[in-house]
Amino acid sequence: MGKEARATEEQVAYAKLLDSGMKAGLLVLVVTFVIYVTGIFVPHVPVNDLPKHWSMPVHKYLQAANIPIGWSWLVMVGKGDFVNFIGIAFLAGVTLFCYIRIIPILFRKKDTVYGIIAILEVLVLVLAASGILKTGGH
Repeated sequence: MGKEARATEEQVAYAKLLDSGMKAGLLVLVVTFVIYVTGIFVPHVPVNDLPKHWSMPVHKYLQAANIPIGWSWLVMVGKGDFVNFIGIAFLAGVTLFCYIRIIPILFRKKDTVYGIIAILEVLVLVLAASGILKTGGH
């Protein structure tokens, strides 16, 4: 029989944080969805107006609905149709926190190359999320 594969310390730390983050993010998504469908927060775009926007290209929809781009949604988080962005942004950021979690482990284990790669990954994710880099049609 071959050796039994075992997860490394950093793999376990990453996986535990990812699991907790995924569960927390899912809970936030469920709660914010309930807030939206129950009408606790008034939506920015009324539900009855949505069908007239469905066929529009994104940039025209954003303009017609007076919706800002990028991180500007944060100022609209009190609206029913934007509150769910909290869970989406949280889930998008979980990987970043997983990398941050394993960096000290990698350096403590003298896995310097992997530690540097993890730091670079954090920097790339932060830069991408910042909106500084503009790509595509946005």
